[in-house]
Amino acid sequence: MRIRALVIRILRQFWHDKRTLALMIVAPMLVLTLMSLVFNGDTFRPALSVGGLPEPLVQKLEQHSVDIYRYTPEEAETALADARIDAIVTLQGSAPVVKLEGSDPTANRAVLLLLQNVLQDLNPAADAPKPAVTYLHGSAEMAAFDHFGPVLIGFFVFFFVFLISGVSFLRERTGGTLERLLATPIRRWEIVAGYILGFGLFTMIQSALIAWYAIHVLGMMMAGSFWYVLLVTLLLAVTALALGTFLSAFASNEFQMIQFIPLVIVPQVFFSGLFNMDTMSVWLRWLGKCMPLTYGADALRNIMVRGQGWSDIAADVYVLLAFSAVIMFLNVLALKKHRRI
Repeated sequence: MRIRALVIRILRQFWHDKRTLALMIVAPMLVLTLMSLVFNGDTFRPALSVGGLPEPLVQKLEQHSVDIYRYTPEEAETALADARIDAIVTLQGSAPVVKLEGSDPTANRAVLLLLQNVLQDLNPAADAPKPAVTYLHGSAEMAAFDHFGPVLIGFFVFFFVFLISGVSFLRERTGGTLERLLATPIRRWEIVAGYILGFGLFTMIQSALIAWYAIHVLGMMMAGSFWYVLLVTLLLAVTALALGTFLSAFASNEFQMIQFIPLVIVPQVFFSGLFNMDTMSVWLRWLGKCMPLTYGADALRNIMVRGQGWSDIAADVYVLLAFSAVIMFLNVLALKKHRRI
C-alpha cells in the first residue's frame, strides 16, 4: 500500500507538471528530427576549380559527384581563400597539381580520393600519376581534432556558462534575493548589468583557461592570434550567460532549467560546424543563422585553423555582440514578471 501511494504521488506530480510531461515527449522527437534532417542530407560534393585542365580530364571529373568551376587563376585563388571551393586542380607538364583549402581533413581526403580514382580511370593500364599536393591552410598531418577542436571549445564554453548561470540566477530568484533587490530603487537594467558583469568575470577566467589548455596542453592547431580566440570565447560566454539568465525566468526549479538544454543547446550543435553544412538543405542552413554558436564556432575555426585576422572575423563578432545585447534587453523585460517599475 505504501509503495502504491508513492507511485500515485509521483504520477500526480508528472500529471500536474504539464511542461515536464510535454518536454519528455517533444524534446526527444525534436532532436531525432534534427538528426534525421542532418544525417539524411545530400552526399558531400567536392568543389573544384579546373581552369586549364584537359577536356577529357574535366569530363571524367564531371561524371563523379563533384562541382566544377572554370575559374581564372586569380578567381580560383580568391574562391579558395573564401572557402567557396575545396581545391584548385591544374597541370604542371603532365602531372596534376592540387592546392587544397586544407581546413577540413575530411574534404581533403575526399578530393584526393576522387582525383586518384579519375586518374586511374584515365590510365587503367599504367600506374596513375600521383598529384603534387599543397595546402592553403593546415597540412597533410592535420588531424580531425584540429578541425573540430575550435567548435568544441566554443560549445563547451557556451554549454557550461549557460547551465551554471541559469541555475545560479534561478537560485537567486527562488531564494528571495532577487525579490529583495527589486524592492529597492535599483532599476531592472542595473540588475541585469550587475549580474552579467559579476558572472562575466568568472566566465572570462573560464574562457581563457579552456582556450589555453586546448592549445598549449592538448596541442590543438593554432594558426592565428590567441587574443582573438579569447575575444570570441568571451563573447560566446557572455551570450550564453545572458541566455541562461533570461531562460531561468521561465523555470521554477533546477530540473526545469535543465529541460531547456535539449531545446536550446542541442539544436545548436548540429549547426556549429561539427557537421558539414553543405550537405544540409538550404532552409536548414538558414536555421543555423539564428544560433549564436554558429558564429562563434565559425570565428574560432577561422582564427585557429585558417589563421585569419580581424577583417575575417569581424562580422561574427558583431553578430555575437548583437545576440548579447538583444538577450540582455529581453532579460530586462523578463524582470517585469516580478515587479513593474
